[in-house]
Amino acid sequence: MKTKLLAACCAAALASGIGIAAAFAVAPGESIARQAPASPPTADQAKAFIAQAETDLAAVSEYASRAAWVQNTNITDDTNWLAAKAGAEANDMAVKYAKGAARFDSVDVDPVTRRKLYLLKQGLVMPAPDRPGAAQELANIQARLDTQYSTGKVVIDGKTYSLDDLDDMLRTERDPARIKAIWEGWHAIAKPMVADYAKLVTLANEGSVGLGYKDTGALWRSWYDMDPDKFAAKTDALWDQVAPFYKQLHCYVRMRLNAKYGDAVQPKTGPIRADLTGNMWAQEWGNIYDIVKPTDSPGLGYDLTERLTANSFDAIKLMKTGEGFYTSLGFDPLPETFWKRSQITRPRDREVVCHASAWDVDNDKDVRIKMCARVNEDDFFTVHHELGHNMYQRAYANQPFLFKNGANDGFHEAIGDFAGMNALTPTYLKQIGLIDTVPGPDADIPFLLKRALDKVAFLPFGLLVDKWRWEVFSGKVDPAHYNEAWWALRTKYQGITPPGPRPADAFDPGAKYHVADSTPYMRYFLADIYEYQFYRAACRQAGWKGPLNRCSVYGNKAVGAKFNTMLAMGQSRPWPEALEAFTGEKDLDASAISDYFAPLTVWLKKETKGQKCGW
Repeated sequence: MKTKLLAACCAAALASGIGIAAAFAVAPGESIARQAPASPPTADQAKAFIAQAETDLAAVSEYASRAAWVQNTNITDDTNWLAAKAGAEANDMAVKYAKGAARFDSVDVDPVTRRKLYLLKQGLVMPAPDRPGAAQELANIQARLDTQYSTGKVVIDGKTYSLDDLDDMLRTERDPARIKAIWEGWHAIAKPMVADYAKLVTLANEGSVGLGYKDTGALWRSWYDMDPDKFAAKTDALWDQVAPFYKQLHCYVRMRLNAKYGDAVQPKTGPIRADLTGNMWAQEWGNIYDIVKPTDSPGLGYDLTERLTANSFDAIKLMKTGEGFYTSLGFDPLPETFWKRSQITRPRDREVVCHASAWDVDNDKDVRIKMCARVNEDDFFTVHHELGHNMYQRAYANQPFLFKNGANDGFHEAIGDFAGMNALTPTYLKQIGLIDTVPGPDADIPFLLKRALDKVAFLPFGLLVDKWRWEVFSGKVDPAHYNEAWWALRTKYQGITPPGPRPADAFDPGAKYHVADSTPYMRYFLADIYEYQFYRAACRQAGWKGPLNRCSVYGNKAVGAKFNTMLAMGQSRPWPEALEAFTGEKDLDASAISDYFAPLTVWLKKETKGQKCGW
């Protein structure tokens, strides 16, 4: 079970301590919609309905988040059972409130109440059908899928590895046969998921239809203050803005992989072999920088992972440094409870969900991080990113419950990515003492290439994960063709291919956390667009005149104050108004990406001259 409005930015399964029937004086198991009064509803009734909804949902959210935290940080049969039960009860409550909100569609109410009704109807991610037992069944399935992913293990050469181990291996492994074994081993853990996943889709679709949507994909596309079809078209238009640059990057990387491995492993033309990108899902390629780095440049002049180690960083120091970025902008320090209650490193005595996430447990002050931090460049970025969620949560803590969320889900991700982008800038690394000098202009190309290998390479993946799910939810793709459709989209948008033929029973989408966990993914694509808009706007406000990639806003409290103004709005206003509050712009625009990477674009075209780009 998933909801947007009850679990912003945490993987929380939700529980109900207050029965929906009691809230509306209806018999247990009966629908609010069926209990609508005979007389037309009034504006006063709408406000009373919202007040009751916010009271009940706020109470259930805190209880549910605490239950989910226990399950995420200690996976056992008992905690899985508790999470599933909590999810079932809360889903049932949220579905009934969403249906109840529809009673007031034609009522003339004030703008605040209207927005709350709108958000209430769209607050579910995986809605259960409104019938006895359905919510529990959906929650049980989701708990099984989460557990299968989080406890997945792979045996290679007689040794057992977790996903963390495999990730570390892919960073540096350059033997194509061993790389293939690592990749295929992890993807095999998803094979048992397919039947459960198909049932999950069926149940969520039934629930979505009950809420008035064609399917769950249509529900997801309705979250962005615009018509769902227009939103889909908007994502395509954004991709069209960045696709030419991505194809140049793809062309260059393929050329260098071919030079490294030869035609038999990576052909000169066509797609890139997914496992050769240094990332389990080929969504970020920065781990193969050593293979594709410029040959005519002195390089960055430093290795961030090495600098972290040399400066005696551990997980706590990573977190303290991330906190320091935000306090330099004027944000309050994290509460003492954060340090006492967060899971910052992987425990040795139990199974946990290591996928990093930021939690707002009580919708007030109890913010936490859950991750298994390691001292490397990736987690240095991740810490800054996840703390961005926490700062957003604290900024809108005084909003009414239904407004305690990001302007949209892409905003929540972009806030953290904005901070993460600053965190990797050499100017910032010099400001906090991790490097002694900022490299000269000749280091701009290697720096931008390294950033593009992660951020630009991610864009098509960020787009296609939910495009695949939209096809699945709509019925265009049936379970027998899940994997075929997955790879068709990955080849179309990313230009990648698996390292070999996939087994007939493969379910490769399930090897990605967000698919197994039913976490919508378009937010990450949007976040990549927003973060560059945020960054360009922040640097302009700071009066920065040089190359955008050299800007750092560390210590700029004027920028921080304006940034916080946007964050404090929460979801109280449509996202274009929140965007305008900080950037002065009213629409998504990928041109900031072009501005940031402009020098690299020129360089890539020069490097790939004569190559047959595309696939």
